[in-house]
Amino acid sequence: METTRHFTSTVYIVNDGAVALHRHERLGIRIPPGGHVDRDELPHEAGLREVREETGLDPELVDDTDSVPAPAGRTLPQPRQQMLYDINVHGDGSVGHQHIDHVFYARVDSRDIDPAPGEADPEVWAWYDESDLRESDLDPDTVQFALEAIEVVRDDENGN
Repeated sequence: METTRHFTSTVYIVNDGAVALHRHERLGIRIPPGGHVDRDELPHEAGLREVREETGLDPELVDDTDSVPAPAGRTLPQPRQQMLYDINVHGDGSVGHQHIDHVFYARVDSRDIDPAPGEADPEVWAWYDESDLRESDLDPDTVQFALEAIEVVRDDENGN
């Protein structure tokens, strides 16, 4: 049986040393904003769009990708991580669907969550600082990426 794969983008948004995570109704876990990359989007564009739709916040990617001179090309922001997630696993262990996730880090200027119509309510969102993350029962990858995002944004703000 063929495994289908979709490209997705996730953005860990940071404000004042904390990341925003929401309880995903269907999955039952806390995750950052993100979703599928549309046919006409680049991965970082999809991630930024998803942040705007899901939170109403205006993210600024923290991107230290080196520019490469190319006559007919341009350098794209590199994801901080790329992950392959099994989404649909059958009883026999075969995987029916996977997400190839591009993980980015960004800063936002506010913690005022104001989702677009049709998105999850603001009440499902919470801000987690480093202590909250270390003491949480969140998935280990979420904790690791969230801690990295906080550090990357802090270093960028301090000029490191």
